[in-house]
Amino acid sequence: MSVRKLWVQNVRCLEEAVLEAADHNLIYGHNASGKTSLLEAIFVLGRGRSFRGAQREGLIRDGESEAVISGKVARGELPGQIGLSLRRGSPPRVRINGRDETSAASLAEWLPVQVLDPGLHRLVDEGPGIRRRFVDWGLFHVEQDFLGHWRRYQRSLRQRNAALKGRAPGDLAIWDERVGAEGETLNILRESYLESLGGAIRAFGERLLGEQIRLDYRPGWPHGQSLAETLGRNRDRDRRFGATQAGPHRADVLIEVADQQARGRVSRGQQKLLAASLVLAQLQDLQDRRGVRSVLLLDDMAAELDPDSLKRLVESVSGLGCQLFITSLGREDVPLEMPHAAFHVEQGKVASVV
Repeated sequence: MSVRKLWVQNVRCLEEAVLEAADHNLIYGHNASGKTSLLEAIFVLGRGRSFRGAQREGLIRDGESEAVISGKVARGELPGQIGLSLRRGSPPRVRINGRDETSAASLAEWLPVQVLDPGLHRLVDEGPGIRRRFVDWGLFHVEQDFLGHWRRYQRSLRQRNAALKGRAPGDLAIWDERVGAEGETLNILRESYLESLGGAIRAFGERLLGEQIRLDYRPGWPHGQSLAETLGRNRDRDRRFGATQAGPHRADVLIEVADQQARGRVSRGQQKLLAASLVLAQLQDLQDRRGVRSVLLLDDMAAELDPDSLKRLVESVSGLGCQLFITSLGREDVPLEMPHAAFHVEQGKVASVV
């Protein structure tokens, strides 16, 4: 998958921008010129949300009522047109090949996109939610049945939580079984997926950090028990909390480097390289298992890493075969040896540079 042409209107400081993309793209300009906003628009086009944690309405340019992002994309040999519009006070409108879609998940099928940005360390240093999303994004793209199981689990979990609070009819034992069955399936899918990533994670860890990386998946309930049994035992506690305290929605992935837990122990620079190793392994796995070529955004990594680390990262990224969009302050700041298109961004305006 790749972006061939991108249109952006009223996103952050970008009033209107058109970009004819190549396989490798360098976007440079001063701070606050709009470089990151351009990458953000590409990410939103593939995910329906920003990687900067902003609410969707925060993407709309000040003084405007609507932001529009659309692109000509390619899924293998199959061309497509995808887009979404964001209006204040309304849900996003998603269109694919001229038809309205009800879910932003449809965008991800056409544009699988990942990002390495200054907040990359959060994958290592923050709470378990960000690591669950990392695992589930990969599963969405490699396991056809994952989304259906995930949605059924979420519906059953909401029903059980409502029953705990006395707002929904039905015996809790029924919801224990339903949550338990879908939760067990999600757990199997996640464990299998992380096992498949192991080789690529070790390879990228050696390349970027010179260390062995290992992932330890914690399912969200005690080993040796079925989830349904755990839920049955925990009903009184769950009633006190008013919510289900065990299950895949409480899972975590512990990250170890050189046989030590990484969270809270490695430096910020090491956290970034560690997180980059996980993301690149995920993209490599997607390409190996499904032949899917992803889009990878690198936002201002030259300012985040020392020259040697940046060189190793760019070399690793270049070997993946992803479509790349890389931002930097100057055109020579990133050691890009492969042919690439260059774009200069200044005061929210994007210009192609020969």
